[in-house]
Amino acid sequence: MKPFRSLSSGLWEFFQGLGKTFMLPVALLAFMGLMLGVGSAFSGAATIEAFPWLGNPILQTIFKFIATIGGFAFTHLPVLFAMAIPLGLARQEKGVAAFSGFVGYIVMHLSINFYLTETGQLAPEETMRQVGQGMVMGIQTFEMGVLGGIIAGIIVYFLHRRFHAVQLPDAFAFFSGARFVPIITALVMSVVGIAMPIIWPLFAWMINGIGSLIQKAGAVGPFLFGAGERLLLPFGLHHILVAPIRFTEAGGTAVVCGETVAGALNIFYKELACPEVTHFSVQATQFLSQGKMPSFLFGLPAVALAIYHTAYPENRKKIRGLLISGVVASMVAGITEPIEFLFLFVAPVLYLIHTVLTGLGFMVMGLLGVTIGNTDGNVIDFIVFGLLQGWKTKWYLVPIVGVVWFVVYYAVFRFAIVKFDLRTPGREQKSQAEGEEEPSTGETGKTIDYNAQRVLEALGGPENILSLDNCITRLRLVVKDMKPIDEEALKANGAIGVVKLDDANLQVVVGPQVGLLKNRLEKLIQQQRKSDHEV
Repeated sequence: MKPFRSLSSGLWEFFQGLGKTFMLPVALLAFMGLMLGVGSAFSGAATIEAFPWLGNPILQTIFKFIATIGGFAFTHLPVLFAMAIPLGLARQEKGVAAFSGFVGYIVMHLSINFYLTETGQLAPEETMRQVGQGMVMGIQTFEMGVLGGIIAGIIVYFLHRRFHAVQLPDAFAFFSGARFVPIITALVMSVVGIAMPIIWPLFAWMINGIGSLIQKAGAVGPFLFGAGERLLLPFGLHHILVAPIRFTEAGGTAVVCGETVAGALNIFYKELACPEVTHFSVQATQFLSQGKMPSFLFGLPAVALAIYHTAYPENRKKIRGLLISGVVASMVAGITEPIEFLFLFVAPVLYLIHTVLTGLGFMVMGLLGVTIGNTDGNVIDFIVFGLLQGWKTKWYLVPIVGVVWFVVYYAVFRFAIVKFDLRTPGREQKSQAEGEEEPSTGETGKTIDYNAQRVLEALGGPENILSLDNCITRLRLVVKDMKPIDEEALKANGAIGVVKLDDANLQVVVGPQVGLLKNRLEKLIQQQRKSDHEV
């Protein structure tokens, strides 16, 4: 039983870490997408016709420059994944890991090009797309997209983990340690590249199969995607579902400006940059920002209002900051966990209702033909990719649907909290409300005020922590033993929620400022371990 538990724990840790690494290129992509959206919106013919002064040549040059820079991440996304995955997963020598990711990705495609050339399968330029070939950083190779970068990044991570501290014989000592990682990467990835033409059709078949199932599901496809993402969120695995839909054939394929593009987000960005496109594809945008907006911009604020109204009157002032900061995080940044974790552990059934309503938001937006893309579903996406792109996006339907979602969320949550006497914030035991010392609500946005020493003690001390990392809103830990974990103490010192995935993997939901707390914990751990060593 023990070996199975260890394998399970290792898989949890790997997939959590893998999902976290996706956020580095995706965050860059989201920002570059905003640049692309602003540049495209103000350089479009319809915008210039409505506001002739925007046709000024100098302004148009600036807007086109912004749009050009915004397209960078979209063009080179696969290699960004190849570098970000080993960078994010590696514990030591992170710079070497990222460098090796780049080396491995290029060598893999050079080997594929060699194989295609030697076997006479290298297609002429005019037929490359038809046979699944394309240009990757000047190399004609298989059109593998982001999946190619993910495959290369994962392989390089395992090579780095195995060889970053290797000791070679004295004659070759110069190549020991970190220097050996890019060397072994080049050797291994050259073999992978030669083998890829044989095994790649299997990957392509699997991805195409997933895409076919989603497309055949019709309007239910976006519902399953939206609900599935929310269901995986508490475990930190939602990016594993999101990435294939955004960046591979699973999210659909389309011909845009004469180029075949795969992945919902890739299609949207390509359409955004293509002057020939007059209407964005519903096929792509039904999996993007628009589907989140009913819940993120209207539903979760309604939940916060229901929690506020059902709190004991004497406690409302105490929780106001917590709720406001959660609403701001959801509406402005698209970060929903500060609100979702207020009711996830108190009433899991309410979270299931939230997942259904989120899925319905995706489905309804798609059926109505709303076409607002990008990644976060926040008010910035609504303005840049909806409002500024003109009436063609049907942005005006979002607030109409949103009002309905607000009423439903508010009514359901207020009824459930009162009917079942749920202990949401502000409804703690009366003894606390009447004067006993009450645990901190962990107001998000003020992590810098958290007591890192007490958090460390609640985690069992430095000796109990095997691994410490973080994503956007949560600490991700591997611990020796779960028994010393004090959930109440963690919540009293700012944690919104505590998720125990198994006997070793732990997540502590903190909020958008989690990085500050993680850095302070690392410093404390180093100080205490150094002190113990000196003693």
